[in-house]
Amino acid sequence: MRKNLDTTLYFITDSTCVPEERFLPVVEAACKGGATIIQLREKDKSTREYMRLATATHEITARYGIPLIIDDRVDVALAIGAEGVHVGQSDMPAHLARKLMGEDKIVGVTAKTVPQALEAYEQGADYLGCGAIYPTTTHVNTVITPVETLKDVVKAVPIPVNAIGGLNKDNIFVLKGSGIAGICVVSAIMKVADPETATRELKQAFLEL
Repeated sequence: MRKNLDTTLYFITDSTCVPEERFLPVVEAACKGGATIIQLREKDKSTREYMRLATATHEITARYGIPLIIDDRVDVALAIGAEGVHVGQSDMPAHLARKLMGEDKIVGVTAKTVPQALEAYEQGADYLGCGAIYPTTTHVNTVITPVETLKDVVKAVPIPVNAIGGLNKDNIFVLKGSGIAGICVVSAIMKVADPETATRELKQAFLEL
């Protein structure tokens, strides 16, 4: 378990939500608002486009001392010197991501069940993302994870577990008592007019659970 890894408010970007010129300002607004970790998730960009955006994003997050996690692409994470990588169940296995990234980098894993969570932990994951708690617009086929399953995952592993999927400041009350380390959000920051305030309010709402 990595010490001092703060996943309280985990912001996942989506460049398809905003005009290109607004993307980096939203990232900076989230940093100002109190995001504790940021993931760059790009499913459709070429490797060069991904690296270009990752470099620009990393310049911002580094100024605020916030870890930048690259979704899926270990090569991009290594190339731009990101603090970590996040892999899903259909991506590179966690133990290989750990081997390539090295022991000093962060490796996160998506885990929707206790067996997946245990496997990810045993393979060297530093934290887990578990969900979707609510239907989400970022995935076409959303598989809902019951809060009871989330609680079971939290109890099964000694690393931080974050809830993900359709969360916002008005619906995270369902997570009360779940034992999670934090929440992962996309639209609740990416799609709002004032992302800095939204980030601050989300973080406060979680801390008050």
